[in-house]
Amino acid sequence: MSRRRLMAVLALLAVPVLLILAVVSVVDKFPGAMVPVACVALAAPAGWYGLLHRGAARACGAAAAVIALVLAVVLLFMDGLALEAILLLAGLALLIGSSRTALRIHVSLPTAPAPAHPVLFFNPKSGGGKATRLGLAQEASARNIEPIELAAGADLEELVRGAVAGGADALAMAGGDGSQAVVAAIAAELDLPYACVPAGTRNHFALDLGVDRDDVVGALDAFVDGGERRVDLARVNGRVFVNNVSLGLYAEAVQRPGYRDAKIRTLLDLVPDVMGPGGEPPDLHWLSPAGDEHSSGAAILVSNNQYRLGHAVGSGTRPRIDDGLLGITVLTGPAPASGDAGILGRPWREWSTPEFVVESSGEVAAGIDGEAAMLAPPLRFEILPCVLRVRIAHAHPGASPSAGMPDTAWGTARALLRIAAGRDPSPTPLRSKATTNTNGRQHGHL
Repeated sequence: MSRRRLMAVLALLAVPVLLILAVVSVVDKFPGAMVPVACVALAAPAGWYGLLHRGAARACGAAAAVIALVLAVVLLFMDGLALEAILLLAGLALLIGSSRTALRIHVSLPTAPAPAHPVLFFNPKSGGGKATRLGLAQEASARNIEPIELAAGADLEELVRGAVAGGADALAMAGGDGSQAVVAAIAAELDLPYACVPAGTRNHFALDLGVDRDDVVGALDAFVDGGERRVDLARVNGRVFVNNVSLGLYAEAVQRPGYRDAKIRTLLDLVPDVMGPGGEPPDLHWLSPAGDEHSSGAAILVSNNQYRLGHAVGSGTRPRIDDGLLGITVLTGPAPASGDAGILGRPWREWSTPEFVVESSGEVAAGIDGEAAMLAPPLRFEILPCVLRVRIAHAHPGASPSAGMPDTAWGTARALLRIAAGRDPSPTPLRSKATTNTNGRQHGHL
């Protein structure tokens, strides 16, 4: 039995076991079993209250949340429910982990000819010095890839264009997603093959492309015997981004001087200013899919294809990155002025569109692929379908971790049943060349 099939069987077996254990625990200890649940339920609003306030109010809210959680744990032990709770959590972790492994797909991309003069640009400081520690320059040279170091103060765009002028016919970047966007934009403009080497800190773009983030050196094989696919890029006011642009809460935090050294503290300090009583939400105005004008709540996230949000498996990743649409997510907060609490009570709204415009009365703080920027209104976002030729090593997945994951629980169960029966569901086809978007326009260049 294959590992994937075994994981599907484990996930399917975990569901009835978890249900039986939960029902038996509740019936056996009823109504005492409901008291710890009530404590946890009380901790959430108490913690939220503390988050939205400062000073004594924040301390009281945080203290109430901690006390409620501690009380829940104490009651679990007193009622003999601790073992059941541990088993339930372990079973849930097994269910999520095995489902994620079973539903992860590996796509065999069409093999592309190796370039004659590929060039790797690398930032020696990205990811805590990952490129230097792994000897990435030496590994690149061993594969006939010319390494070019991004020295402090150097202009990456000038380096890339200089390399192309010198004969480079394929471009790779080992660094953060902001640097990836610079190289990807030039590769798309010139229709050159591009490879994403995950030598940054989080490597979100690499993850959604299907590059193994744990195999930094192996990513170089994209220019040796890798496959090729076309993916989208996105642009705001002429600047290309590979992941997303955030406006509002996170974007304001990124602008603050101490953000890099104390990210969580900076965000916590900013929340009351934006979402708390008397807080001033960002001056951002946009149109909903129905054409109604709105003002944002706490934040707007515009992404290069839609993120998967609110799911136990694959949340925070993009199932596709070649759909030809921007992903729009608006965090409305706990009590938006419009009364719209999002889909199914979630505190956000999301939809997809090829273009999106945000108006404001002044310059807008933005986080573009995690980097601070100020943008002049109006902010015009657009998707650039299939403009980037991406090379990915054959040993790597070639698709996002959530590419094979259904959107519904029932769809997930059906997919796991097919895998367990030895009938792997076919992955959604990926675009390997320029295709036509919903407006009938063909794209293959930036």
